[in-house]
Amino acid sequence: MPETASSQAKMSDAGLSARAALLAEPDRALVCSDFDGVLSPIVPDPDTAFASEPAVHALQRLGTRVGKVAVITGRVARKAVELGGLAGREGLGAMSVLGLYGAERWDAATGEFVEPEPPEGVAAAREELPGLLQGLGLGAARVEDKRLSLGVHTRELDDPAAALARLTGPLTELAGRYGLRVEPGRNVVELRAPGRDKGDALRDLIAECDPAVVVFAGDDLGDVAAFEVVRELRASGRIEGLLVCSGSQEQDALVALADVVVDGPAGVADLFARLADDLGA
Repeated sequence: MPETASSQAKMSDAGLSARAALLAEPDRALVCSDFDGVLSPIVPDPDTAFASEPAVHALQRLGTRVGKVAVITGRVARKAVELGGLAGREGLGAMSVLGLYGAERWDAATGEFVEPEPPEGVAAAREELPGLLQGLGLGAARVEDKRLSLGVHTRELDDPAAALARLTGPLTELAGRYGLRVEPGRNVVELRAPGRDKGDALRDLIAECDPAVVVFAGDDLGDVAAFEVVRELRASGRIEGLLVCSGSQEQDALVALADVVVDGPAGVADLFARLADDLGA
């Protein structure tokens, strides 16, 4: 199992093989990343998040050499594009952002957003949430309305982990009443419609791009499905795959699945920059 470290962290044999394949055929590489905790530091208020400039700059450099660069996030696509300052960036003209686990999409080439209508269950759960939180004594928990889903954040509370533990059962019950699924994360529980996850979104991109190499960088439970897709396709010989875990003290769900574990967004930016250096970008 890789150890959390800087960009010089040890890489698995499968990761080294994928890196070599990327350097040999960069135009057949798909480089994907989550947003929060990977490109952006985790902050108490999700609306004040921002993409690390070194990380975005590294993606810009990679975007001039690899076949496709994409972000797959649980955020609303518009918000990820806005907070990341991703529109109009040199080198990212072919970038795609898949928001809300692939339910939404933005393509830099057209500037257009694809945004389906929210399910009825989300609206019903939205109405009940304030009362539920007040009844639990957690009225100060932050509710993030993502239009197609609802995130309940405990990061700003006195004891985020204890609050999250208290919330999980009642939110699971609420989600069940309205046909929604529960997506746990780093001091957050999200209620959303079933049927899509980051693995599905990544499969769509792979079918679209037909890459020989896939790089995916994630940090949280929501990224497990994408990691599993890469591992599955890699085991079948369909692709080479490099799985990057943006490590933190809050979440270690990806550590055992990763080919390399780096130290948060700064480590991701460093690793991407070194790939760009090796490609002469």
